[in-house]
Amino acid sequence: MRLLTRLLEAAARPVVVGGTVLQVSASLGVTFFPQAEAVEPDQLLRQADQAMYQAKLAGKNRYHVFDADLDSDLRVHHESLQRIQLALAQDEFVLHYQPKVCCGSGRITGVEALIRWHHPQRGLVPPDHFIPLLEETGRKVGKNIYLAFSPERIDPGNPTYGIKNTPKIVGGVTEVCGDKAVAFYEQFIETVVRAKGTREAETAKLLENTYRHINIALVNEMAQFAHAMDIDIWNVVELAKTKPFGFQSFSPSAGVGGHCIPIDPNYLAYKVRAELERPFRFVELAEEINHSMPPYVARRVQDLLNSQSKAVKGSKVLLLGVTYKANISDKRESPAVPLGQRLLDMGAELSYFDPHVPAWGVNGVDVPRSASISDALQESDVIILVQPHREFIEAASEISSSSTVVLDTTGKFTGANIERL
Repeated sequence: MRLLTRLLEAAARPVVVGGTVLQVSASLGVTFFPQAEAVEPDQLLRQADQAMYQAKLAGKNRYHVFDADLDSDLRVHHESLQRIQLALAQDEFVLHYQPKVCCGSGRITGVEALIRWHHPQRGLVPPDHFIPLLEETGRKVGKNIYLAFSPERIDPGNPTYGIKNTPKIVGGVTEVCGDKAVAFYEQFIETVVRAKGTREAETAKLLENTYRHINIALVNEMAQFAHAMDIDIWNVVELAKTKPFGFQSFSPSAGVGGHCIPIDPNYLAYKVRAELERPFRFVELAEEINHSMPPYVARRVQDLLNSQSKAVKGSKVLLLGVTYKANISDKRESPAVPLGQRLLDMGAELSYFDPHVPAWGVNGVDVPRSASISDALQESDVIILVQPHREFIEAASEISSSSTVVLDTTGKFTGANIERL
C-alpha cells in the first residue's frame, strides 16, 4: 500500500505554471488480479470503479481497495435471499404444530410451532444437514448462526422442581454459541450449567436416564427373586434408605414408562453398537429386565387367581392407574399397555379406572372404564394397582377393606386383601 500513498502524495504535490501555483487532489480505486474466483477484464474495471467511488466518499487524496471476499459474501447473501424468497413463494417452509399438554388435566394449553424447509431437491432437511446448508450461503456457525443444545429436564407432576429452579445444562457448537445460549436461558432459569459442547450436553442427559434405567432394573430383578425367597422387597428398600451416604433409593414397579427412560438408554446402546461395534451390556440387560416386568406382573395375577380356584381366562381384571407415573395424565410408554396386552392374551376381561384418563385402549382395542373406585372394587375379581394416584391414596381405607384381591405394584398400600409386588 506504500505505492498507493506515494502516488497520492505525487498527485497532491503543488505545480507552478506561469507563476501560478496549481494543486490538485486525487482519488484512487484499486483492485487486484488474480483473485480466488475467475474474473474477466471488464469485471476488474468495474471493481476498480466501485473502489474509486468509495475513495471519493472518504474525502480528498484517498484510496480504496476493492474487497473481493466481501463482494463474494454479499453476492452469496443476495442469492440466498432470492432462494429464500422463492421458497416462501412456493410454500416450501411448512409449520409443524406440536401440542403443549397440561399433565395434570390432560388439556391442550397451547401449541409450539416448528418451521421446517421442504427443499425440492433435498426433501425435509434434518438439522445435521440444515446447518451446513446455511453455511453454503456464506453464513457461519458462531458468527451469524448460533447453535446450542440444552437437554430437557422435566419431571411432570413434581411440586418442587419446575423449569425455573431446575439447573439447565447448555452446550454450544462454539464458544460464542454457548455464550448466547447461556445468556438466553439466564433470563428465566435460576442456574445455568455450561457444558464443554453439544455432545457433552446431550450425553449428560443420556447418562442421567441410563443411570435411572439400570437402577430401576436392579430393584425390579431383586423384587422378583425376593418374592420367590419370601423376602419383603419394600422393607428392604426402606432399610437401605436409612444409610445416609452411598445409596439412592429406587422402587420396583410394573415396568418403566414415559418418553425418556424406556427410549434414551436404548438409543445410546444402538449408537454404541453402530459406531463402536460393541454392546452396551448394562443397558441391554436393564432393558431385558424392565421389559420382563409386565409379563411377571401378569404371572403374579395368575397365581392370585389360582389361589381362588379361578383361571385368568374369563376373570375380571382391572388396572388402577394407566399413566406412566402418578398424578399426571401422560400415558406415553406406560407399562399398563404391555401388561394389559398380556392379560388380554391370557383371556382376561380387562377394564381400568384412572381419574386422569377418560378413555384408554391397548394397541387399538378400547378398554372399558369403571365409573369410580367403588365400582372398580365391586366389579373385579382382581385389581392391579399400577400407579399410586393421589385419589387412590385418599381411598386407601376403602381399597384395603375391600374383599377384592389387590396386587399392589407401588408398595403404597397394606391390608389383608393386598399383596405387594
